[in-house]
Amino acid sequence: MGSTWGNKFKVSIFGESHGHGIGAVIDGLPSGITIDLERVQHELNRRAARGNPLATPRKEGDQIEILSGIFNGKTTGAPLAGLICNENTRSGDYAKTKDLMRPGHADYAANARYDGFQDYRGGGHFSGRLTAPLVFAGAIAKEILRETQPEIGIGSRIVSIANVKDEPIKDWKRYETLSKGFENPAFPLYHANLEDPMKQAIIAAMEDDDSVGGIVEGFITGVKPGIGNPFFESIESRLSALLFSIPAVKGVTFGAGFDMAEHRGSETNDALRIENGQIETLTNNNGGINGGISNGMPIVFQLAFKPTPSIGKEQQTINLAEMKDATLKIEGRHDPCIVVRAFPVVEAVTAICMADFLL
Repeated sequence: MGSTWGNKFKVSIFGESHGHGIGAVIDGLPSGITIDLERVQHELNRRAARGNPLATPRKEGDQIEILSGIFNGKTTGAPLAGLICNENTRSGDYAKTKDLMRPGHADYAANARYDGFQDYRGGGHFSGRLTAPLVFAGAIAKEILRETQPEIGIGSRIVSIANVKDEPIKDWKRYETLSKGFENPAFPLYHANLEDPMKQAIIAAMEDDDSVGGIVEGFITGVKPGIGNPFFESIESRLSALLFSIPAVKGVTFGAGFDMAEHRGSETNDALRIENGQIETLTNNNGGINGGISNGMPIVFQLAFKPTPSIGKEQQTINLAEMKDATLKIEGRHDPCIVVRAFPVVEAVTAICMADFLL
């Protein structure tokens, strides 16, 4: 399995959705960095979205237990290991349907790859539950960046849910303000008045035993020009690899993304100027990156999340044990929209990528 990532800030994640626990091991950390475990736990709590009626009814404590790598509140330089115990599993929801391949899930592909030996309960190692150790590792990366690169800010916002869309941000300088917080940090929107219509779109899908997808935008401010490398070690290629590791992500774009394909170069090139003795661009269509290297503008990117594949509607599938067509109505506890819990994960993998570039 490809469960390890990084050149300098190396992260390995482990565990299954309904196993004893999940966690991460982080290697390559400098020693002597202060780690605020309350802030780390706060990031995990953001992902858990406890008390959110639009999130899965499965409620886990997600309390992180540090096994190694921190002593007297600082990194030791040794591998930092964190464990999150699974406390609220209901594996019986999956035992009776283990041979029915859930449409939209990794069930069939995983069975083909691992000859049926994979843990099928709740998706096993393929589950969105594994985003919790990603958030833990990202929280540690944020702590590293906070101490070594305090000028860097990492944030995210919801751009759309179903067909309800927030507007693009044309003035790149607004990202500096957004990185300091939103009106409702649990539902980050550029225009806060869209919160209710977006929530109504999710509720409508829930009432119809269905789900919806959406788009999340991530951004990094305070990045100096000259970070990254061309081709295989570009910011886009490295960050995209991590963003696509988030379950349910089906598309990643940078800056104006696919919209650039509909315009001319004269419209999409980011003109340069000197402002108060600093080099900057008038626009940020390229999302703060040229040639795979940061140009000093905010790094901006978008992720498309597909609708949650676990839905209450009856769907056509196969019974793999009997090699027959079958139908399936998924039971259990599932998110009607992944987006409402995804943005802390987006920020986490972004922090991991930047820590890997900047250590």
